[in-house]
Amino acid sequence: MSDESDGTGADPAGRRHHRVTTHPTPGPLNSLRHWTDAKPLWRVTLNYLLVWVARVAPFFWLKNWALGRLGVTVGRGVSWGLEATPDVFWPELITLGDHAVVGYDSVILCHEFLQDEYRTGEVVIGDRAMIGAKAVILPGVHVGEGAQVAANSLVTRDVPPNTTVAGVPARPMGESDGDDSGDAERE
Repeated sequence: MSDESDGTGADPAGRRHHRVTTHPTPGPLNSLRHWTDAKPLWRVTLNYLLVWVARVAPFFWLKNWALGRLGVTVGRGVSWGLEATPDVFWPELITLGDHAVVGYDSVILCHEFLQDEYRTGEVVIGDRAMIGAKAVILPGVHVGEGAQVAANSLVTRDVPPNTTVAGVPARPMGESDGDDSGDAERE
C-alpha cells in the first residue's frame, strides 16, 4: 500500500486504509477461524448481550448506556436507531459525536476478517452526523461533522463534514448521477 498522505495523517482521497491495522493469522484456516485468539470468548459473549440491548431497547438512555458499557465513546444526545448494530468484537473503536444519529438496522464495523489476516480500525461518526437506515460503515472510516449517509449505503471512504453521500460504494451526491439541476437554483 502506498502512502499518499499529505503529512497531516489524512488521505487526500478519503481512503481509510492508513487507519486500519493488519493482524496476520497463522495456518491454512481463514482468519475468522482464529477469532478466539483475537478476543476472549467471555468478552465477545458479554459484547453480544450488550449489542442486543442496544439494538432492541426502546429508550435512547438505555441504548446509550449499553453502548457505553461496550466501550463505545458516546457523545451527548446520540440517537441509536432500532436494530442498529455496533461492532461485536471491537466496539471500543467506535466514537459517536454529540447528537449523532445512527439509523434503523445500520451496521458500524471496526473489523474485517479476511483469508490470511484480520484488520481493525477506529470508526468516528462526527457531531450531528446522520447515518441512514441499513447503511454499513467499514473499519477506519471517519464521517465528518454534519455529514449525512443515505439509507442502504456502503461507506468505504471518509465522508467530509457537511457532505451527503449515497450508494454502493457511497459517493458524494451528484458525483455519479450527473444531476446538476440544483446548480441553477443557486445561481
